[in-house]
Amino acid sequence: MSYIKQGTSAFRKTNLALFAGGFSTFANLYCVQPLLPEFSREFHISPTAASLSLSVTTIALAISMLLIGSLSESWGRKPIMAFSMFAVSVLAILTAFVPDFHFLLVSRILQGVVFAGLPSIAMAYLGEEIDPTSLGVAMGMYISGNTIGGLGGRIIVGMLTDFFNWRVAIASIGVLSIVASLLFWLTLPSSQNFQPRTLEWGKLIKSMISHLKDPGLLCLYGIGFLLMGSFVTLYNYIGFQLIAPPYSLNQTLAGWIFIVYIVGTFSSTWMGSLADKYGRRKVLWISLLIMFLGAGTTLNTNLLIKIIGIAVFTFGFFGGHSIASSWVGRRATHDKAQASSLYLFFYYVGSSVGGTAGGAFWTAFGWDGVVSMIICFLVLALILSVFLSKIAPVVVHKTKNAFVKA
Repeated sequence: MSYIKQGTSAFRKTNLALFAGGFSTFANLYCVQPLLPEFSREFHISPTAASLSLSVTTIALAISMLLIGSLSESWGRKPIMAFSMFAVSVLAILTAFVPDFHFLLVSRILQGVVFAGLPSIAMAYLGEEIDPTSLGVAMGMYISGNTIGGLGGRIIVGMLTDFFNWRVAIASIGVLSIVASLLFWLTLPSSQNFQPRTLEWGKLIKSMISHLKDPGLLCLYGIGFLLMGSFVTLYNYIGFQLIAPPYSLNQTLAGWIFIVYIVGTFSSTWMGSLADKYGRRKVLWISLLIMFLGAGTTLNTNLLIKIIGIAVFTFGFFGGHSIASSWVGRRATHDKAQASSLYLFFYYVGSSVGGTAGGAFWTAFGWDGVVSMIICFLVLALILSVFLSKIAPVVVHKTKNAFVKA
């Protein structure tokens, strides 16, 4: 097999394309997050109900990825990813014209379905095409695109909502996404190591069950659920706290809080490199401990210290996600796209469950309740990571002189 190695032109083009793909996908996915207080005000709904504008999208995304990841084993990687990006862009523009919150939810569900084409396949594409010694860096770069997309989408929407309204803001994200989609199509190298197969649902279901029987993969899926549940909960409800007294920030300033996302761009790549060098288990534990520290720090009422806590929490999250997601590709011995789709299924179900459940804690106990829920999720993730460290690696393939393990 011919792999793409770090330092080559193909490696740079792959990173650029998937960075653009990650940007487009996550700018659209999370652009509604800073708008939750706006939806609550305009449509006269509770914070928990407003959070559904994100939760219904992520649950639709999670379910769709199980199907689309499997379809890509037969239809190929690049065409599905490109179609997904263009469809998401068009739907974003249409979302700006919905007449009420119910239609907004329908539009967001449709986006969730087509969102699945990129994240369910991107990790499998990298696992197949990138040299194993460069995979940590490449995965980190892809997740960096996710980070910048999540950051840019939130900030752009926050500012444009203040200057115009949320409809103009969402339509603008759609236009930017069309540009990113064109860049993706023009720069991503076609698959060289992908071997298409006839789509056989019986075998796919059997393969899925075999992934779910692997205790190591189950631990990674659980960790993904808990990491994302914690992360989305924090960012869903921090806006409600910041626009209320004693902070009373406007939409633009509240949106700029998401600038701390930039630390994720660094941590996903840097900690991915550390994991390649020092081992995934140790660096995953460090990431979880950093998240604990960050979550606890946000309890401080001083605005600057609170923002520092959010940044620390974000640093740990993206590092942990980078490690866990790349680990799935290394551990899965077959149908890697499907294994990655299962990871992302649990990951986005965690987003939906945590993001909406956090509303009940916010309503009943305020920010202390939100942080308490996050801490519980992180404790469970740490327990799973300890179990994971006790599980023996599996044989991925056999070379002439040695077994390669993950």
